Amino acid sequence: MTTTAPSTPSVQLLEVSPEYAGQRIDNFLLARLKGVPKTLIYRILRKGEVRVNKGRIKPEYKLQAGDIVRVPPVRVPERDEPVPLAQGLLQRLEASIIFEDKALIVINKPCGIAVHGGSGLTYGVIEAFRQLRPDCKELELVHRLDRDTSGLLMIAKKRSMLRHLHTALRGDGVDKRYMALVRGNWAASIKQVRASLGKSNLRSGERMVEVDEEEGKESVTVFKVLRRFGDFATMVEARPITGRTHQIRVHTLHAGHCIAGDPKYGDEGFSKEIRDLGGKRLFLHAYLLTVPLPDGGELKLQAPVDEMWAKTVERLSAPL
Repeated sequence: MTTTAPSTPSVQLLEVSPEYAGQRIDNFLLARLKGVPKTLIYRILRKGEVRVNKGRIKPEYKLQAGDIVRVPPVRVPERDEPVPLAQGLLQRLEASIIFEDKALIVINKPCGIAVHGGSGLTYGVIEAFRQLRPDCKELELVHRLDRDTSGLLMIAKKRSMLRHLHTALRGDGVDKRYMALVRGNWAASIKQVRASLGKSNLRSGERMVEVDEEEGKESVTVFKVLRRFGDFATMVEARPITGRTHQIRVHTLHAGHCIAGDPKYGDEGFSKEIRDLGGKRLFLHAYLLTVPLPDGGELKLQAPVDEMWAKTVERLSAPL
């Protein structure tokens, strides 16, 4: 994506609408000054060049409806139109929609598609939906799924819904459940894994998550056996109480039962046996989601597994 020279910048005065009440000023500016380096945005905040109602504020200041934000002259690169994505991908994502109303989209994200661009990727789910729904100017991911994890993913169409769901996620209002195919015969006694998680970097530069009881963040996952395949494998339900990066993948490994097809935390021998059955993917799927709605109601959704997953399980179940 190329950029062209912008016109001469000038001071902007922005009035905060009720939709953005409660948003931090730094996030507000990052969303509006796309293309401006994050370091510059924090510099103008630190130096007091950004004013709210004519007064200096800190980056963590939370906006209120009716606030007048003064933004100093900054050069915002003018971006070309985004490169159109392949029609096949757009059609696949359109077909993955399980629920949509005026404020929310929920999809059954296919395995292998990132939720957003970056780290060498030019696009992800959110960039695709901005092309699929060009009239929705406030589309934002509510949460994330790993690229190789499939299943239920929420995309807010309105700022008010994003704020509502973030509040619910911080509490215990959202119930997310995953299916995972793991190595070995999962012991019925393992109903919960409580193991603090921390991040580390390998010599290769790859980032890993590992159990770190001293400096890691508290992490809890509740497990339930769904189906056993002898001593070879078990299908478990995982319900993360906390939401740490790679939490389920590391907690299953910590319990002695890594997930099939996991290139980072898995067992290559076990994964190869699953691949020989046709299972060439990470066997982790967000299949159940229950969320509270702003009107007091509740939305409960279930997402089916893909054909590869279903056929692999069918072959696992076949008599020898």
